[in-house]
Amino acid sequence: MPYTEDRAAWFEGQGLWQHIPASDWSDWVWQLKNRITTVEQLEQYMTLTADEKAGCAYASHKLALAITPYFFNLIDRNDPECPIRKQVIPRAGEAVISEGEMLDSLGEDEHSPVAGLVHRYPDRVLFLVTDRCAAYCRYCTRSRLVSNAQDYNFHPEYEQGLRYIESHPEIRDVLLSGGDPLLLSDKKLEHLLARLREIKHVEFIRIGSRIPVFLPQRITPALCEIFKKYGPIWMSIHTNHPKEATAELRAACERLSFAGVPLGNQSVLLKGVNDDADVMKALVHRLLRMRVRPYYLYQMDLITGGAHFKVDVRKGLEIIQALRGHTTGYAVPQYVIDAPGGGGKVPINPDYIEKITDEEIIFRNYEGHVFRYPLKAEPRRAQVQTADANPVPVLGAESMLVD
Repeated sequence: MPYTEDRAAWFEGQGLWQHIPASDWSDWVWQLKNRITTVEQLEQYMTLTADEKAGCAYASHKLALAITPYFFNLIDRNDPECPIRKQVIPRAGEAVISEGEMLDSLGEDEHSPVAGLVHRYPDRVLFLVTDRCAAYCRYCTRSRLVSNAQDYNFHPEYEQGLRYIESHPEIRDVLLSGGDPLLLSDKKLEHLLARLREIKHVEFIRIGSRIPVFLPQRITPALCEIFKKYGPIWMSIHTNHPKEATAELRAACERLSFAGVPLGNQSVLLKGVNDDADVMKALVHRLLRMRVRPYYLYQMDLITGGAHFKVDVRKGLEIIQALRGHTTGYAVPQYVIDAPGGGGKVPINPDYIEKITDEEIIFRNYEGHVFRYPLKAEPRRAQVQTADANPVPVLGAESMLVD
């Protein structure tokens, strides 16, 4: 059913942790120390399905279980199909490897010149600064690396990565990711940002983080001051369902925005979570109200054990078509597939073009009406009619320029 603000209110607040002092609840370190990390803890609060129990038994071999108390409160413990529940509680399907799935689905390792740095695009690099997250998404692209459940033994080498960036002047854009960069201490994060700002050819610093969604308490005034000092720092958060767009997330996004951090959102299209046009529309509208621009909608990467989340690409196109023309353009994310094996992000769009010839392009609008746009036109000198009916040439734009 379409999401509503009234239903949102049911999930917000301290929930099961109402006995905890507000000062603890709002402390991000307390949230981390009190994460749910075992099946025994889960079963204290809810009844797991057989599918979930089997998934939890396998988690130590695939991707660790961890859920912050804040995010756990968003789960409907009486509904096995709850879209929040599906994202963070393991299921048996994680142990099933389907055709086409890969451990390193984006070919990051082969584009990694030094440990923790991925240089796939000419002018930008992905800097993996940690293998830890506040909570673990069960569809994680880097499940081979994140939480080290698969003995990947990833150890980021900050100085080695920084030296590589310094020695490659073509790099103008650095994206900090991981794991989640905002799990670093303020001191470590400030060190990284300061070093990057010292590199003259680095123009653009970005952070990819789900911390505002899993742990909005981490967005402290002190952290925001760091972003102000080294800004502009651009940030992509990761929100998949409107139930995640709580009052606490909104407050965190406002703190970031007021610190000069432009915010975008990246969603992953997930079966039973957001593969519905009404749900997606509710999500993007809530994001805009939180000062967050919907940026990407990802077709899920071909990670091992992810088939139970997979959505037909045609469904994704249908969702984008249901948004285009039916809401503001700011609310429509770009639907992309990150090409398997390392080909980069490729836009996938509904087919609005009927035909292209040398003379014209024929296309449909969001209502299905057909339009023609001429591609060829004979150049002619435009004229205006004066009062005495003598034609006066209209000067070209170039004559308006001032040297």
